[in-house]
Amino acid sequence: MTLASTTLPVPHVAPSDGERLLALVADLLPLRRCLTGDGLRETLARLGEVVPVAVTEVPTGEAVFDWTVPPEWRVREAYLRLPSGRRVADWAVSPLHLVQYSRPVRERMTLADLRPHLHTLPDQPALVPYRTAYYTPTWGFCLSHTELAAIEDEVGERGDVDVVIDTDHVDGSLSYGEVVVPGETEDEILLSAHACHPALANDNATGLAVAAVLAAERLAGPRRRHTLRVLFAPGTLGALAWLSRNRARWGRVRHGLVLSNLGDAGPFTYKTSRSGTLRAPLAIDRAVALALRDTVGPHAFGTRPWTPDGYDERQFGSPGIDLPVGRLTRTPHGEYAQYHTSGDDLSLVSAAALAESLDALRTTLAVL
Repeated sequence: MTLASTTLPVPHVAPSDGERLLALVADLLPLRRCLTGDGLRETLARLGEVVPVAVTEVPTGEAVFDWTVPPEWRVREAYLRLPSGRRVADWAVSPLHLVQYSRPVRERMTLADLRPHLHTLPDQPALVPYRTAYYTPTWGFCLSHTELAAIEDEVGERGDVDVVIDTDHVDGSLSYGEVVVPGETEDEILLSAHACHPALANDNATGLAVAAVLAAERLAGPRRRHTLRVLFAPGTLGALAWLSRNRARWGRVRHGLVLSNLGDAGPFTYKTSRSGTLRAPLAIDRAVALALRDTVGPHAFGTRPWTPDGYDERQFGSPGIDLPVGRLTRTPHGEYAQYHTSGDDLSLVSAAALAESLDALRTTLAVL
């Protein structure tokens, strides 16, 4: 890709930008987000304190292309209780301990029988993994491998463990939020951040925070050419639900970005749009490259082609939809050791990295 010579306005990064973003990430981190449910609504409500967010509820059973919105998942408590009375893998301590969408269980079983339902990371023994089972009627717990070894020592393979999972799967809804900043035209820039992973800072609280602060800035500033639409939705199904309900708006989306992993220390990585990969770079692909060149330097970021995996760029770029949407991250998903583990906490993200991500997005919008 050849970058044209141009002079861009360089946005000012206020010293408070990064700290403000980091504080918002800290607020979002403990909320118990999921594909559906009150934790997701609480997340949208917290973002609504930063910028007005319109929330849409998509009811259980609604067809979303060839998917169906599942029942809403509600959790009251979940834990393992040892003969000593000690609770381990307690959902009250961390939502990562319960496999999301676990069915209700109240049973006593041996550790040997329980093992198929326990998930650990032997290569990262101090960390708790993140697991989901949205569409499978099963259950499970996640815990550190160190904790599992302690349980083995305490009860042995034939020792009894009480399993308590007090959950419901009920008719409810899937929630997603939108912010619309009107422009001079109906041509839209779409920014999307997934809002379904609990207790993970870089993935996904940083994307939510940066998108919300950017939307608030645009709403308070002068009217620009493009209408800006910011979508906060649970991954995959949330984006599909928005697309299904907004087919008339597809043609208005001129440029788009999926945002996540914007707070770690890694360099920026841009995944080009589907059409920009298969044919020639689109305006969004060129704009991101120019913005990153001017904010971090021409050799301080990487570009990758579109592939049918990853985040919601898959849905926006699906054949038959094919919107001009790329993806902007720092370190991509699965390429940092803490990804989808309890290690993805506030220690992984920094105010400086968040401020730089906000700056890169400001500049991208200025280019567009």
